Amino acid sequence: MAENKTRANDASVRAYLDAIPDAARRQDCEAIVAMMSRVTGAPPVMWGGSIVGFDSYHYKYASGREGDAPLAGFSSRKGDISIYLSCEVPPTDALRERLGRHKMGKACLYVRRLEDVDQQVLEQLVAEAAAATRARYGR
Repeated sequence: MAENKTRANDASVRAYLDAIPDAARRQDCEAIVAMMSRVTGAPPVMWGGSIVGFDSYHYKYASGREGDAPLAGFSSRKGDISIYLSCEVPPTDALRERLGRHKMGKACLYVRRLEDVDQQVLEQLVAEAAAATRARYGR
């Protein structure tokens, strides 16, 4: 079975943030680093070339596929900031309704700017996802 391409590495989180050309987006990403560090109790680490992750967990699916993934993470993409939540437990509708302007994929929350969302609700979503993942996979 193929190994995951996206793994924790020694690349510089500071260099990644400094390379974000839009100053407002860079400031938003720095605020997310602070929030996710606070929530997870872990420092930021680059996963692959474009994901800033915090802590990690080891998963193993019924198919036999297994690997490591960040407990919480985000990436500054072209249009939005992608915030990676738990695949196992989707955010509650009640919290999402209070969040503000966002889009939601299976386990990924997309926000254009932090000013578009309630940052306390965002922190709660990240904390709940991290707790659900820790409960399922340990740590």
